Amino acid sequence: MFFKCLDSTRQYQNKISFYLLIVVVEQHDFYIFMRNIKFYSIKERMNMEKARVLLTLLLLLSLTSILQADSTEPNVADDPHDIWRQKTLTGGFWGLNDELADKGIEVGFGVTSIYQANVKGGTSTHARRGRHSGSYDLELSADLQKLLGFETGSISMLVEGGWPDAEGIDAGSVGSAFGVNADAIGNDAMLVKELYYHGPVFSDNLTLMIGKIDFTGVFDASAYADCECTQFLNAAFVDDPTIPFPQYSLGVVLTYDLTDSWYIMGGIADAQADSRESGFRTAFHDEDYFFYALEAGITPELDSANGAMPGAYRVGLWNDPQPKANTDLGEAGKNYRDDVGVYTSFDQMLYKENAHAEDSQGLGVFFRYGYADDKRNDITNFWSVGFQYQGLIEGRDDDVLALGFAKGVFSNKASTTYTDDYESVFELYYSAALTPWLNISPSVQYIANPGGDKAVSDAVILGVRVQMTF
Repeated sequence: MFFKCLDSTRQYQNKISFYLLIVVVEQHDFYIFMRNIKFYSIKERMNMEKARVLLTLLLLLSLTSILQADSTEPNVADDPHDIWRQKTLTGGFWGLNDELADKGIEVGFGVTSIYQANVKGGTSTHARRGRHSGSYDLELSADLQKLLGFETGSISMLVEGGWPDAEGIDAGSVGSAFGVNADAIGNDAMLVKELYYHGPVFSDNLTLMIGKIDFTGVFDASAYADCECTQFLNAAFVDDPTIPFPQYSLGVVLTYDLTDSWYIMGGIADAQADSRESGFRTAFHDEDYFFYALEAGITPELDSANGAMPGAYRVGLWNDPQPKANTDLGEAGKNYRDDVGVYTSFDQMLYKENAHAEDSQGLGVFFRYGYADDKRNDITNFWSVGFQYQGLIEGRDDDVLALGFAKGVFSNKASTTYTDDYESVFELYYSAALTPWLNISPSVQYIANPGGDKAVSDAVILGVRVQMTF
């Protein structure tokens, strides 16, 4: 989710405001201008749309350079009345958040807007459907001790919506099995995706989470490849595609901390959940299927000259009892129950720039691997690896540069559908923190063997993501 991954504490000079105002306020007019002028590329074969995407990227990178130069000046104290230095665009809803926080209630609202275009290969470079997508997140949490006087515990809720109907450019332009835009959720006006209680039970070492839960945010998580709103856009870097996580579903998760660094976690969730519903209809009907997950992990901190470097190492096992089959066997009318798979992953900071305990500048790496049965699943082996560097450019302490590679191997028992053995993806993005509440992230993806179809050539995807926190 957007708010779970965002941590911006930058400060800027007043003279930057003029440049930002042109982009934010006049962005729509800029695009109208680009649509009306005639643009002739050096290569005549480059079409109008490719030129617009490239020029937009150049504009954003130019702004980053301007801000980089200005941000080398001495910082000044945070001014809650300065729109360019406050943490949210509205200053915490004009001070309301501070009043609510005193009562134990926290509210956050953010919007993510994404534009992507396939500029080479894939199924089409001309199809326009799904190029622009957007979503919003409204998150609320209540500290039950402050609010109601309970000893411990909290209640959290996530309300989410998205647009338009097309869920990204995959179907019309790319044909990827992974999905080049994990944030493209389709046209949903307002859905309660999560609503759960979280708190200790019996002892501080045992924690309970119960309610409507997003299991992808609990199991096989990652510090550097887990959030489509602030990190990688390709779904291969958000979740392991070999794990059939149910959609936001009714479930229970128990976590036991064996030591300060070792833990074991188990969860049960409605395997047939529909995120658009409360979950009671699918969880308690004639055919009750529940998804089970078990994870053990360690969260060590490596020593360095600038302090501790956090990491997390996990291994997990899951079971999905629903009758299922890969695409080929399913079309032949076959089904198999009790799907079982395993996974492992880690993320580790390797270099820390500064000694301040809360400073996250430096280099971190991540890795994921997953295995699933070839009769029941289309992707049987998957792995991803990559790195993230925060603060690589001098004076740009909150900017992030990241590169990742992922590969999924298709089932040999689904060779009719998947004529190639695998699909792989490279993704490179740079997240420029222009203000504490505004991030712009240009990105490029290279998709090899989209959809495992030999008839589809490798694709190149250019994109820009804009996030605003209100």
